[in-house]
Amino acid sequence: MTLAIAIESAPLETDIHGVIRVGKTRVTIDTVVVAFLEGASAEEIADQYPSLPLSDIYLVIGYYLKHKTEINSYLTERRLKATLIRQEAEQKFNPEGIRDRLLARRNQSR
Repeated sequence: MTLAIAIESAPLETDIHGVIRVGKTRVTIDTVVVAFLEGASAEEIADQYPSLPLSDIYLVIGYYLKHKTEINSYLTERRLKATLIRQEAEQKFNPEGIRDRLLARRNQSR
């Protein structure tokens, strides 16, 4: 019996916003890679994200291991964008005292 070796590509797709997602799911490559880097096994990641087939998780981890420089650059860029967005939101909507303001608003409506 001869085993035919097929090359599997990582199930990664870039959406219209430039976010890399795993297959047709909403789970991002960031989610899988960060979980892996924090010590989660592929099986633990699959338990947390049941929409991801275990085989896809292994393919994504393998892709990351082969392309660390590029993926780490992508992750750094995403963190920077997230920081900028958070700062812009905090400038528009000051988070200081928000809990007190919300509780006061709730108490006024009673």
